[in-house]
Amino acid sequence: MSGQTETKLKQLLQTVPPGFLVDSDWMARRSISRQSVSGYVKKGWLEPVMTGLYRRPFSSDENQEAVIGWKIPLLSAVWLMQHKFHVGGASALTLRGHTHYLSFGGEFALYLYGADVPVWLSKLQTDARVVVKRTGLFGDEAVGIENSDFSLSNGDDPHLTQSPWRWPIPMSSPERAILEMLDELPKGESFHTVNMAFESLANLRPKLLTTLLVQCRSVKTKRLFFIYADKHNHAWRKHIDMSAIDLGKGDRALTPGGRLHPVYRVTIPNDLMPKETPHGA
Repeated sequence: MSGQTETKLKQLLQTVPPGFLVDSDWMARRSISRQSVSGYVKKGWLEPVMTGLYRRPFSSDENQEAVIGWKIPLLSAVWLMQHKFHVGGASALTLRGHTHYLSFGGEFALYLYGADVPVWLSKLQTDARVVVKRTGLFGDEAVGIENSDFSLSNGDDPHLTQSPWRWPIPMSSPERAILEMLDELPKGESFHTVNMAFESLANLRPKLLTTLLVQCRSVKTKRLFFIYADKHNHAWRKHIDMSAIDLGKGDRALTPGGRLHPVYRVTIPNDLMPKETPHGA
């Protein structure tokens, strides 16, 4: 092995934690030739995952279980390969302990928002079903996206706990995540699941909520937000400044057979309708 090749290998091993992934573009940016990559694979310093994607092997068999997890591939895409996207919607609320969200197949549904999600991430076999959303719900604004580690209420990931690379993941705050979740109604999300999520959102930040609602481009999403916010009436509701929030005009048909909300003028399931005040009360 030449001195230059050995130096590049040393840099690769210092940069890429065991179990993490890099792709051909990452190699090319570091002037690592295809011939060198083939040599690294033959010697067991890299292992091919799919075309153009490689993993630095774990040093022992005890960590092989982490190979099927979604967190290390996601961290690899964000921190090593510098892709710009974030975990959002129901996935962010679940990871923050607000709701327990599984897709129909019993897998964790991992909602990723952004136009730069690598194609391989949704093709990779992991313990999650990746759902890519390129919605412009807030335009290009990144308000409400926070770097969050995995030391959340659902516990540490044992493989990441053992690793010195405790990188955080860009994730929607609860305020942004609930709006992303509402945007999925009615086709991609259920009214009941959103209702359960709202029950746990007692500590939202009204200033951040107001900013996000002003930036939100979906009239449907904003109207639904206030229907749920009024229904649950958490303490933060009275601090939302509605004067700058555009709720649009006209009625919106959302649910076939639903009822028209008297205030927010969108058709919704009957159990979301405001309770009628008894006559004379």
